[in-house]
Amino acid sequence: MILPFSELHGLRVFKKYPIYINMSLMCRKLCSTILAEHFGPIVQSVGEDLLKHGAKPLGLIRYTTRLPLSKIKEALCVLIKYGFVNHRQTERGIEYSLTPDKIIMILRAPRYMFFVKTVCGDEAEMMLEEVLKNGYITASEVIMKTYKRIEQLPSGLQPSIPVLRDKFELLVKNQFLMRSVYAETPEEAANEKPDFNLPNLNLAVITQQLEGGNGDPGDSKIYWKVNFDRFTQDLRDQIIISAMRNRLDDNAAELMRQLLFLMYLRTASWADTSNPIPLTEIKDAVRKINYPVLSQYLDQYLRLIEEDTSQFLKRVGDSGGGQYSVNMKEAFCQLAWTTLENIVMERFGSKAARIFRLVRDRKYIEQEQIQQLAMIPAKEAKYLTYTLLQENYLQMQEIKKGGVSAAPVKTFFLFHIDLNLVVRMEVEHCYHALYNTMQRREYEISSNKRMIDKQLRMQTLTSNLKEHGATEEQLAEIAELMTPSEKQQLEKVQTTIKKLGITELQIDDTLFLLSMYLRYH
Repeated sequence: MILPFSELHGLRVFKKYPIYINMSLMCRKLCSTILAEHFGPIVQSVGEDLLKHGAKPLGLIRYTTRLPLSKIKEALCVLIKYGFVNHRQTERGIEYSLTPDKIIMILRAPRYMFFVKTVCGDEAEMMLEEVLKNGYITASEVIMKTYKRIEQLPSGLQPSIPVLRDKFELLVKNQFLMRSVYAETPEEAANEKPDFNLPNLNLAVITQQLEGGNGDPGDSKIYWKVNFDRFTQDLRDQIIISAMRNRLDDNAAELMRQLLFLMYLRTASWADTSNPIPLTEIKDAVRKINYPVLSQYLDQYLRLIEEDTSQFLKRVGDSGGGQYSVNMKEAFCQLAWTTLENIVMERFGSKAARIFRLVRDRKYIEQEQIQQLAMIPAKEAKYLTYTLLQENYLQMQEIKKGGVSAAPVKTFFLFHIDLNLVVRMEVEHCYHALYNTMQRREYEISSNKRMIDKQLRMQTLTSNLKEHGATEEQLAEIAELMTPSEKQQLEKVQTTIKKLGITELQIDDTLFLLSMYLRYH
């Protein structure tokens, strides 16, 4: 996993490359910005204090933040409710510590919702959104909130409580939601076994509550929260499947999907490699899906994936027609290499990427060999090599070769790549890029706030007039309240904000992939 900010300073490797000590500040700034955007300045202040100084008791938080005790307690309640803060009993009292990784997961909420919408439908997406907004919530509350939201939709759909109950059960059966159980310590929370047992809901009482009545729906004090581990697994699997689609085709991607399903039947979710999967089971799984080409050429596809340089799949036995193992650790190692090569290509050009690949293949290589094998002019090859060294994409190792005591010592300088080091550097770059993107988006919104508010007022007014049967002339008069130049400027701002939102998702894709590499290594 990614090391939290408070632990980065203790690693010796960062002393050699001071860039990381500065860049790790970006993780704190990013988390602070996310907290401010979603929870406000008080929660941001308490969260940033915990990020900056590590685990602290309540008294020290009050001393450093200078906030009223009641406000600090409210902020901690919010942070604990959403699972960002852990607490434990120590000699100094109860200490609170914050987990940056969980805060960054807020950025992935749109992806979680889209995934649930694809798998379980629109109602399930609304339910997940309610759970995400509340941190934890009872099933009956989720059903009632979703019912009211569907009622307010302009499409005029009629919500159904039994259908919503079934959708909630589907979310639980797919393990997207799990029971929220109180734990005294972080260790207990880590060892907590997920609970997916559904309560018996009284739908008649839920109907009465929607109509203003009272009653017990049968799930009081049974709270549900998002199972982020399951979503992380699903996004991880999507990366593997998408990579196989890009390398081969849709049939290979579907075969990879089936292999991952079979992997879960016999292997722990986060194991480095799966237990052997027999060919007979793979054939049975493929036969059940509608992929005739894959069924016909299954052996050839298996051989293609096995022989591919990505090394996602490995043949581990010949009994029963063959046995195969999915290698998740090696898969994310190869994906990390590919991502870094693309980053080097974008930043420094194709020739620098060629040098990067050459050093990767040779593991250790001298400057003269790089100039000869890369087929780049000596002066340019030297410039690019030392540029990559300066930017920490390459590392240099000094080797001294001793001879006769009277002879001078000969020194060799070998270039190599420390993959873990480079990946951690790129993770920090992702934090920096996300922070800059969010700051730019906030600037665009705040500097054009008057115009955005004016448009919202016009839309509300137009909507109200339409409900009261306004004429076309009246609606046209309202539309003319905004000048053509204002409309043009507003359109430009909205386009910029949309682009920044897409950029944020794309950066998070890279951050997630690199985080998966670090999790396995």
